[in-house]
Amino acid sequence: MGSAESVWRVPTDHPAFAGHFPARPIVPGVVLLDHAILLAQGLQGGPVEGWRVDQAKFLSPCGPGEELHFALEVSARGSIAFRVSCEGRSVASGSLVPPPQ
Repeated sequence: MGSAESVWRVPTDHPAFAGHFPARPIVPGVVLLDHAILLAQGLQGGPVEGWRVDQAKFLSPCGPGEELHFALEVSARGSIAFRVSCEGRSVASGSLVPPPQ
């Protein structure tokens, strides 16, 4: 088992903002998942190919320039729970599950 934490400041010029949404940019959920997966790869020491998102909840929007705090924790069964927060509010949570052995 293990855990990891990371802070990521959302770039104000992130390409996702062009279409999500031009008048009021919001970080898409897929960008949050991608960042969690990249952190999971580091935690696992290699690629997490074949893993699946078991669940994901997007609780509060975040935008350009905000500082996001990611926390990941490996369970006894090998799945990885992730939480994303910003300025004390929950932004997203979920879990990543390894492929069957």
